[in-house]
Amino acid sequence: MAIKALAAMVRSFPPPVYCYHEIVHNRLVVQRFEDMGVIFVDDISEVPEGAPIMLSAHGSAPEVVQAATNTGGYIVDAVCPLVTKVHHEVKVRAGKGYQIVYVGHEGHEEAVGTMAVAPEAIHRVESIEEVQALPQIDGPTALLAQTTLSHRDWATVQDAALERWPDMWTPGRSDLCFATTNRQGALTKIAPECDAMVVIGSSNSSNTMALARLAAESGCERVLRVNTADELPNDLTGVVGVTAGASASEELVESVINRLDPTNGVSEVRITEEDEYFPPPRALRDLLNAIDAAAALSLGSSRSDKLSTGDRQLGASEVLRLLG
Repeated sequence: MAIKALAAMVRSFPPPVYCYHEIVHNRLVVQRFEDMGVIFVDDISEVPEGAPIMLSAHGSAPEVVQAATNTGGYIVDAVCPLVTKVHHEVKVRAGKGYQIVYVGHEGHEEAVGTMAVAPEAIHRVESIEEVQALPQIDGPTALLAQTTLSHRDWATVQDAALERWPDMWTPGRSDLCFATTNRQGALTKIAPECDAMVVIGSSNSSNTMALARLAAESGCERVLRVNTADELPNDLTGVVGVTAGASASEELVESVINRLDPTNGVSEVRITEEDEYFPPPRALRDLLNAIDAAAALSLGSSRSDKLSTGDRQLGASEVLRLLG
């Protein structure tokens, strides 16, 4: 959704379009957008007044959203709905007087944005030791998480937190992203059968690095994280597993498999079917509808290019290909 949303921004505005933080944690995707004139910034003060801004999929602190609004440019927030759910839970629990134990990676954009929702009420941890080092909390407590964690990492910290605070509130539906947990489940199934595992994705992608750790923990002796097929070594033999981080494009996966050129073909392992669909952000839908209406008035017909129709059927890789 975030990739397609930024692609629509690129088509709707003259360059440059600004984006707060990397739209997703995949270096090749970011480079593709940079080639199209997108400028990624780590501070809203770097954005000129009136310029169009997209906020990244990882979620932004409330003060960042306000600062973006103050620039006077057209703003589209491409935050993942699953991250929005966690932000909402933080706001609600803090408003009810809870102290929140938040499991997340220090410095990660998602964790920074989530903690900023209620900084006075949230305690970040990412290990059993950090849970044990927290001060005693006498009032109600709640447990929330960064969406891209490894299920194993989350489960061990959760157990430690519940041991300290048995009455701790936890959400009825897991905070962990289905796109990451599904990949982790499939990897766990195939890793013990593989002589090597190739994990496609960037080093700053939390869910990609979780896959690499999980592959090693699952019994695979050789685990390789690569950005592109060009980084594959030439000495891979036996059964090779391939998986990818949630923001790695399909074309990257295909290029890795083509480079491996397996002698006995490819077996695809599925543990579930994903049918979740996140529509474009409302601000972007409003923008595209306005463009369609203007086109209809001036040309007598609406826009017909593939970037403005059939969003559910159109994959992010195809959108990037069309833009290229």
